[in-house]
Amino acid sequence: MGMGAAKSLSSLSLGPERKVKCYNGYFVNGYVFHTEEYGHGRKTYKSGVCVKGSTSSELEVDYYGILEEVVELQYHSEQNIVFLFKCYWYNTTDRGIRVDPHYGLSKSTQKLDSAM
Repeated sequence: MGMGAAKSLSSLSLGPERKVKCYNGYFVNGYVFHTEEYGHGRKTYKSGVCVKGSTSSELEVDYYGILEEVVELQYHSEQNIVFLFKCYWYNTTDRGIRVDPHYGLSKSTQKLDSAM
């Protein structure tokens, strides 16, 4: 293991710093996300998120949510920064999600609790 990797690992093992930064939006991989509160009253904004996942039985499952908050954690080094999205997640069971066959757009009908 190189010295840079050892330093990063050591920094992560100390845990995050006690202060955090909160944002009403985030830009990543060419996409802009805003919290639902930030977008309230605006004509256009993007607060929807989709996370590809799988179950213990190896079935693929898509999880859909609405962005509530963006939190930045820093781990005792300028290089070790983590962004967390706190979301309201939707029930994606067969009854909770509908996909438009023509456009491929998803519509969820049942909200779940928020989580990070």
